[in-house]
Amino acid sequence: MLMLNGIELGLKQFPNGETLVNGDEILTHMADFNTLVWKYEEDGDLVKLMFIKSYLDDRRVRCSLTIYYLPYSRMDRVEGTSAFTLKYTASFINRLDFESVTIIEPHSDVSLALIDRSIGKYPTIQLLDQVAEEVGFDPKQDYLFFPDAGAQKRYSKVQGYKQLVGFKARDFQTGQIKSLEVVGQVEGTGFKVIIVDDLCSYGGTFMLSGEKLKEIGASHIYLLVGHCEKSIYKGKILETDLIDKVFTTNTILDQAEHNKIHVYEIGGL
Repeated sequence: MLMLNGIELGLKQFPNGETLVNGDEILTHMADFNTLVWKYEEDGDLVKLMFIKSYLDDRRVRCSLTIYYLPYSRMDRVEGTSAFTLKYTASFINRLDFESVTIIEPHSDVSLALIDRSIGKYPTIQLLDQVAEEVGFDPKQDYLFFPDAGAQKRYSKVQGYKQLVGFKARDFQTGQIKSLEVVGQVEGTGFKVIIVDDLCSYGGTFMLSGEKLKEIGASHIYLLVGHCEKSIYKGKILETDLIDKVFTTNTILDQAEHNKIHVYEIGGL
């Protein structure tokens, strides 16, 4: 989905699957300086993004880009014969030559390094206090949990919360987690935990985290993620009692389809 200056563009397809670009619609909403917002739905969005930016370039107007969720951001390194798909995606975006690019909750600094003139914004940090209040979180006895070093780097500067960190071993080819260890000291039992991370797909990482946190005394566990894929409905995380509730934003999901999920509207940022 693409929005131009806050208005969703009604891009349609010809019967053979080619994209129909409505120039009159773009001209109606076009300004001297424009903001495109891209909410990833499928890889074909990249072609649509190219068409819209090229159309604006032909009219010699300026344009910035906000990316709700950057696809392939998890492929931020190469191991063995794996393809560096984040690098290829970034190269495509760079060729479109936006004035600036805002990436919502980038998976790592690699995304910001690869995409020209880019900055990251982190709604998860902005929502943390709100979620903590909603679940009755007590900073004196409860904990934040970062499932890995990447999450710790993104969010550990948050002030006023006791923190635990997970160290996990993952099979890069299959994506499966082989092990996870919770590092940090806890005081007593019966405490609440908010797991904080950037992305949830099926939820395997967080289920394993929930098991480990329960073992060391957690009574209630909540998950706060910037992005939540629709595949969460196919996983087991919503069927178990390990995670009491999932809090996320509308960067991928439009609305919650389960009572254990709460979706915050973040707007165009």
